[in-house]
Amino acid sequence: MSLHRAIALTVWWVIPVLASAQSPSEMKPVADQIAGSIYSGPSMTTLGELADGIGGRLTGSPAYVRATEWAVAKFRSYGIQNVKLDPFTIPAGWQRGPATGAMLAPLSRPLYVASLGWSPSTPVGGVQGPVVLIADVAPEALKAREAELHGKIVLLDTSKIYAEGYGKAMAKMEVAWSAFQKAGVLAVLSPDREKNNVLNAHGVGWGAKLLPLPGAEIGMEDAKLIQRELERGPVSLQLSLENKTSGEITVNNVIAEIRGSERPDEWILIGAHLDSWDFGTGAQDNGTGTASVLEIGRALMSLGKPPRRSIRLALWGGEEEGLLGSYAYTQSHLAELNQCVAVLNTDNGAGHPKGWKTEGREDLKKAMQPWSDGLLKNIGGGDLSTETTYDTDHGPFMLEGIPVLDLWVDMTHYFEVHHKSSDTLDKVDSLDFKGGEAIVAVTAYAIAQTDTPIAPHIDHAAVAEILKKAKLDEMLEHIGVWKP
Repeated sequence: MSLHRAIALTVWWVIPVLASAQSPSEMKPVADQIAGSIYSGPSMTTLGELADGIGGRLTGSPAYVRATEWAVAKFRSYGIQNVKLDPFTIPAGWQRGPATGAMLAPLSRPLYVASLGWSPSTPVGGVQGPVVLIADVAPEALKAREAELHGKIVLLDTSKIYAEGYGKAMAKMEVAWSAFQKAGVLAVLSPDREKNNVLNAHGVGWGAKLLPLPGAEIGMEDAKLIQRELERGPVSLQLSLENKTSGEITVNNVIAEIRGSERPDEWILIGAHLDSWDFGTGAQDNGTGTASVLEIGRALMSLGKPPRRSIRLALWGGEEEGLLGSYAYTQSHLAELNQCVAVLNTDNGAGHPKGWKTEGREDLKKAMQPWSDGLLKNIGGGDLSTETTYDTDHGPFMLEGIPVLDLWVDMTHYFEVHHKSSDTLDKVDSLDFKGGEAIVAVTAYAIAQTDTPIAPHIDHAAVAEILKKAKLDEMLEHIGVWKP
């Protein structure tokens, strides 16, 4: 039996000791009480309300709006009074509609297709046309084939296009879509990466912008069949996409705050994204993170006295379209980010917890080590990694030099459900899920109680060094969130 499973079977009756300057051993009684509250708490029920009751929560959709209202009510039901909606805008609203595709020649058969996120609809009745395979999206290569592309359906050879790396390929692809539109392409098909024609919901590029022409993903095996047929002769397809689109819309993050008892102007942020893709119900991505933030708020309120520093609890919108909500928050709250002591993020599913990623910061890892050894190891989360990522909402805060921690869990089975129709409540192991919640809650409380911040903010040059070492700098510069 794992250690955090054993904790789940223990009854916790501990009176919290809220003294200052506590060592890990001195803080253990309160840490035990927090963990016990979480293991006996309602977070699986909360997750069920979100995943089964509301379902997929595409940014800006009616379901997303319902989720924000639900989250506000949940925070307030736990006694947290300072709860608000924090707005930002995205370039376009989008909701998925029906999608159908078929090969017309040289044989007749249906195709597994779905709209790419933020794709416009095809004309009424769909489009029909010959297929052309594109393996090179460099501007000069597309210019040379411009006449050939008119009136065609493009099938992307993504295995070759992305062979040079995601960042460089993404930059070329954005230009390529405009070139396809200019050349009169009817639609673009992008093969999925999963076997058995399984489709993963996703968009193209960064920023919730409408694509310039209809685009769809197509099952891996269907795409390979088309490629084989193209080697023998012409292939023609039919494609119909029906989506609802709009112009710029306002989307809300949900922000709650437990005001600190001694240093209220200093704050720790605990965040997860509330939005999801719309194939499944967003249980692992990121219903578990959302339910964790809510549950941590409940558990901290149950202590009866707030921690020394303030705790902000954030549920972000627009993560799936490029960390839009969390990035907008950093920009609209720049003046107070110097008071942010640390950011804790959870968005890797509910696999067996390991500990924390310190996102390239050796100094943060060193500072965390006593707490990992003295508190977190006891609840199954004592490991630390310096892996650097910009794949979820800790990223915008990392760019500002703030100490960030991203919950580190076993992701062996995560991508079996990630962005798929199988991302549902039944895939969540409740004890692993609660183990992760306990790690986040105890870490946040410990950082809130320390006399000095866990680690300093670092300057632009130091952040640049981390990004360059992780080979993230060019991609982040391209998408417009980073300047060297």
